[in-house]
Amino acid sequence: MKRLFGTDGMRGEAGQFPLDKATVRTVGESLARHLAEKAEAERAPRIVLGRDTRESGLWIEQAFTEGARAAGAECQSAGVITTPGVAFLTRTLPADAGVVISASHNPYQDNGIKIFSPTGRKLDDATERLIEADIEAARKTEAVKDAPALKAEALEEGYDGEGARLRQRYLDYLAQDAGAGLSLENLSIVVDCANGAASQIAPALFERLGARVHQISCEPDGRNINRDCGSLHIEGLRRAVLEHGADLGVAFDGDADRALFVDARGEFVDGDATLWIMAQYLASRGELKDGIVVATVMSNIGLELALGTRGWRLQRTDVGDKYVLEELLRTGASIGGEQSGHIIFPRQSLAGDGITTALGLLRAMHDTGSGLDQLTTGFKRYPQVLVNVRVREKRPFEEVAEIARASAETRAQMGERGRLLLRYSGTEPLARVMIEGEQQEAVERYANQLASVIKESLGAP
Repeated sequence: MKRLFGTDGMRGEAGQFPLDKATVRTVGESLARHLAEKAEAERAPRIVLGRDTRESGLWIEQAFTEGARAAGAECQSAGVITTPGVAFLTRTLPADAGVVISASHNPYQDNGIKIFSPTGRKLDDATERLIEADIEAARKTEAVKDAPALKAEALEEGYDGEGARLRQRYLDYLAQDAGAGLSLENLSIVVDCANGAASQIAPALFERLGARVHQISCEPDGRNINRDCGSLHIEGLRRAVLEHGADLGVAFDGDADRALFVDARGEFVDGDATLWIMAQYLASRGELKDGIVVATVMSNIGLELALGTRGWRLQRTDVGDKYVLEELLRTGASIGGEQSGHIIFPRQSLAGDGITTALGLLRAMHDTGSGLDQLTTGFKRYPQVLVNVRVREKRPFEEVAEIARASAETRAQMGERGRLLLRYSGTEPLARVMIEGEQQEAVERYANQLASVIKESLGAP
């Protein structure tokens, strides 16, 4: 069976394998059983759950809970809450695992299951493989154990009682710990919550800290999550910032583990620019350990060059916050993240949190007395082009003489102020050609030339 868990949990179309009800129940039962095997004492494993605003979230959570309770687990639901909110609750309750029902930035038809350990890290690979083996066994035998059905209404009641208390606990943490001593008085902020999990939490937090908040895309209906809004669609945020004359705007994705920004002039501030701002702020406080910033191979060369002007170093990883976190822990670095706005401050939490990223940026503005546009000074985003080529096979590029030769020539032509990245898609038969450089026209020409060579050598018929 193909691996079901990727770098960000298990994801797919809601109602279809592996997110059909029977399989989701199997996942709940399997996780609970393996947690019980790890438990130090003879007690029931404790699982805390949360979900985003997709219409499928409730029945998926219900199916998971049925399976987990059948295996003896105790389950608590925080209702609609962000992914980092569940990671926080898992760490502080504490619970043996945290489960998020979300497909992040995907459209509403999709959903997913993310599982956190008590440390706030994603579930370990070994346990994921055990769960996948249980899913395969259940599908072969068609033996999915039944559990007493939970009424959806009863699950909803928990959201207003226990769930409300858990959400308040997270909100208090954001305001009193992550936002300790931060005043946002006289600051005007536009908040775009992608009609997702942060729709109530984020505006309430910023208002609690004193900001004048203008909300957009904070009215989820089960189907409008990420639809023409949030971190994938910055245009609406830009318009709102200019319309209201706001000091800045922040856009979250559906589960709010990432955040992107717009400054008062309407200029886009992505994850690379955020890393630059926060690296400077941490350094000013003596907290940028060894001058290292961790990012993925997709981060813009402009970030690498900007950090170099200060004598700092960009440490690159494979694509995925999982790999960023691994490198942060290996090096002991203070900050890492992705161009998409998923930023991790490991001394604060091992899970990226879009809201705490926003608080960090706001704190840098507050403490320096600078606008967001001023804080990005020194960072120049270089033109970047990505071309996909459908291939018949995924041979290592260095083993194909024509591609190796063309790649070497391209790198030589670009020099030190350009970058070439060749990689295969992890899910599709595609080769990806990514080139960055100072001139848009030259970058496009190099990318298309190399894509043609790959198509001739490995292209699908």
